[in-house]
Amino acid sequence: MTQTWPFLHNAQSFIQENWNASGFQTPTPVQEQAAQLIMDGKDVIAESPTGTGKTLAYALPVLERIKPEQKHPQAVILAPSRELVMQIFQVIQDWKAGSELRAASLIGGANVKKQVEKLKKHPHIIVGTPGRVFELIKAKKLKMHEVKTIVLDEADQLILPEHRETIKQIIKTTLRDRQLLCFSATLKKETEDVLRELAQEPEVLKVQRSKAEAGKVKHQYLICDQRDKVKLLQKLSRLEGMQALVFVRDIGNLSVYAEKLAYHHVELGVLHSEAKKMERAKIISAFEDGEFPLLLATDIAARGLDIENLPYVIHADIPDEDGYVHRSGRTGRAGKEGNVLSLVTKLEESKLKKMAKKLGVELSEAVYAGGKLKTK
Repeated sequence: MTQTWPFLHNAQSFIQENWNASGFQTPTPVQEQAAQLIMDGKDVIAESPTGTGKTLAYALPVLERIKPEQKHPQAVILAPSRELVMQIFQVIQDWKAGSELRAASLIGGANVKKQVEKLKKHPHIIVGTPGRVFELIKAKKLKMHEVKTIVLDEADQLILPEHRETIKQIIKTTLRDRQLLCFSATLKKETEDVLRELAQEPEVLKVQRSKAEAGKVKHQYLICDQRDKVKLLQKLSRLEGMQALVFVRDIGNLSVYAEKLAYHHVELGVLHSEAKKMERAKIISAFEDGEFPLLLATDIAARGLDIENLPYVIHADIPDEDGYVHRSGRTGRAGKEGNVLSLVTKLEESKLKKMAKKLGVELSEAVYAGGKLKTK
């Protein structure tokens, strides 16, 4: 039980109460392992699969360490997309309930004046996108000298060329004794090397999904010609209980698939990185409410997307290894059941099998027959 988790046992009462109200029984491995290191003030670089509770792994110790009587930002959480920022911000809001802690979200594309007003209310925790956070630091609206903790969520994305310089500049604005926490679902060696340079003697955590959890997600593939993928999606959309996040390579492919499916009267939603914030929220909400069976998305658009109890992820175009892990992790979250379905040509089949072997994924071939999906 949770009381054997030292962190929770010693946590402030609002964290204990929120934990009990959440219905969680035990912490996930990444939560258990990260909490003590964070409480000890160590820098942490953590890799843990999608859907294993990474946000709470850093959020709870960060909340625990904040001093409400101080009127300045003490923790800054950075994430690569507006959606992920809003998702993390909601987690912070939910878990700080019952405390006097204040939080603010700072995202690009939103009204700067309103965000400056938020900062005047002295939030203890800032959750934001790197560009907007740095803009407000440069404008001297966000003071960083009292910030004790910086979190990089989806760290692998944050050190890509488009964000890396900004991240380095943000870290530079804090004092040397600050703590850096980096969390990611996939951690390549070069990513880890860059993070090690930014951190100070970091502890590196690598947590695997447990066998039991991994077994709850079924990985299958269907063989078809490239030109028949749309036809197959059309059939799959009619399966009972079908609700799938369908991944395609890029915006060009997204338009082609969407147009052809719409022509065949398939109800669907489309998510791409150019969609406006309100528009995206509306589409995601309609999909969650079961208004249409297929939600088409590119990798960029789906970063940080958390749809509860999503039964299917469909790879209409085969991704690379990292892409497969991130995409597939949208189903079977937090130990629930899920299905990952790849549509492959004969040529793509061997590429998928090699990738599955490398990732330790058990793969089986399926066929669509008589209006049902069956294992071959």
